[in-house]
Amino acid sequence: MKKILYNIYQVCFALPILLILTILTALITIIGSLIGGAHIWGYYPGKIWSQLICYILLIPIEVHGKERLHQQTSYVFVPNHQGSFDIFLIYGFLGRNFKWMMKKSLRKLPFVGKACESAGHIFVDRSSPKKVMATMRQAESSLKNGVSLVVFPEGARTFTGHMGYFKRGAFQLADELRLEVVPVTIDGSFEILPRTGKWIHRHRMILTIHHPIPPKGQGAENIKATMREAYTAVESSLPEQYKGMVRNEDQD
Repeated sequence: MKKILYNIYQVCFALPILLILTILTALITIIGSLIGGAHIWGYYPGKIWSQLICYILLIPIEVHGKERLHQQTSYVFVPNHQGSFDIFLIYGFLGRNFKWMMKKSLRKLPFVGKACESAGHIFVDRSSPKKVMATMRQAESSLKNGVSLVVFPEGARTFTGHMGYFKRGAFQLADELRLEVVPVTIDGSFEILPRTGKWIHRHRMILTIHHPIPPKGQGAENIKATMREAYTAVESSLPEQYKGMVRNEDQD
């Protein structure tokens, strides 16, 4: 009965309001970034939008580990990618001004794609080495005054709740810029809306921020070591049923 009532609530009340909020947030971000700078308008409207989505959908949130971060330090955050609600959890509750590094295809989303572009989020173009290098330089220019970068190193949402393998792009960037990598575990997003799901299910989400991993050198060995350490940290806070790597069919 509770499930039926929640479905009625989300269809008749929550989702129409959230659609309006999404359009308004996108417009505020676009206009604000044009007239006042993407540092403020590219972050705070999206943060409030994400928090409202979780509150209106009655989703409980827990955050652990914020005390492990230094306020004025730029980091490369590497969370696992359980589902669509990862975006709202990170944006709304990480508590850091950051830029997303996201798939180029997301630029085509109505309103949201343009808002992300205006906010200075980074679209990854892997069509040529030259464009990959341009993406890296854009990311480098964004990481100033405590602004950080968030990258899903799996590159795709899980189908099973398990983590896929980590790609090296985020870790290579951190290695080049001598930045600390912060593993982040997302737990609960898969239960709310799995990749193949049609309905939103009410479930708590937990965001666990692990200890930053400082560079232990520079080059290929440092990248590999950081990837291994980050993967182990992220996996450590997942429920037992989701531990163990399962390769996603669309990661390549």
